[in-house]
Amino acid sequence: MNKLRFVDVCAGAGGLALGFEKAGFEPVLLLDKKRIACETLRMNRPTWNVLEADLLDFDPAEHRQTYDVDLLSAGLPRVKSNATVARIETEEEQRLLEASVLLAHAVQPRALVIENVPGLVDSPKFESIRDFIRKELEHLGYRFRWFVLNAADFGVPQDRKQGVLVALKDRYFDAFVPPAPTVTEHLPVGPALRSSVGARGWPGADAWAAQAISVAPTLVGGSDNRGGADLGPTGSKKAWARMRVNGGTVADEVPGPNDDVSGLIKLTDAQAAILQAFPQEWRFAGKKTARYRQIGHASPPPVGTALGRAVATALKG
Repeated sequence: MNKLRFVDVCAGAGGLALGFEKAGFEPVLLLDKKRIACETLRMNRPTWNVLEADLLDFDPAEHRQTYDVDLLSAGLPRVKSNATVARIETEEEQRLLEASVLLAHAVQPRALVIENVPGLVDSPKFESIRDFIRKELEHLGYRFRWFVLNAADFGVPQDRKQGVLVALKDRYFDAFVPPAPTVTEHLPVGPALRSSVGARGWPGADAWAAQAISVAPTLVGGSDNRGGADLGPTGSKKAWARMRVNGGTVADEVPGPNDDVSGLIKLTDAQAAILQAFPQEWRFAGKKTARYRQIGHASPPPVGTALGRAVATALKG
């Protein structure tokens, strides 16, 4: 049976692509402008067709295998409303969102999936963006739905709400049902990280895991232009501190048998990948901060799997 084909733009470290792969899709092209992200993709999937290029400069006529794919997907940099933030990246993020929709003009996918901030779904601050998207998709003959998914509902040990747009050609739309949660109880940080925290023989691993009974706050990769690696803004750091985790930095390694960890432990980038539910064998290119940023910016693969299965069901009728 032939697999469904997809194009993934702004692919990053491959979170969405991994999810769609597990749902039975096969990528014909993955695009990202960051060299480090492309290195990660090629390192893990040497057979994938990875293109290092800016979506704003991408010409599908030069990559004709992208035409008439089953799915066009985009896990885009987080847009900010103009009323909230004034900076250069904000304009680019909105242009990427618009470019993803405009790409459907040329590619003509049967389905389109865009993942971004929850506010994009219904916040008045993003009304102009939603209006642009609505007009373009209706012109192309798509029907669509906006909804919010929480990665924690799909087995990811993290409270990570994601705004999702799913558009399908008219004849497939009525068969589409947004993904339902796959777990009845959320996975807390302690059980998720117990094995890795104790991997070097730290004697306090069990006690630490027993008290870390909440899901992780949303991991934030941060800006590529500013600062180092940390686990998020002030509110997130306070939530981490309640679980005896120092959210202000990322560790080089987990505690060892003789380490005095009387206060807060630090998490590694590999543990951040666990909190994003990446497969254990998935590797990330670059140094520690670059690895962490790729992880923090990614969409958790289980969310992509759930979305992929829902879209596949609709496309197969």
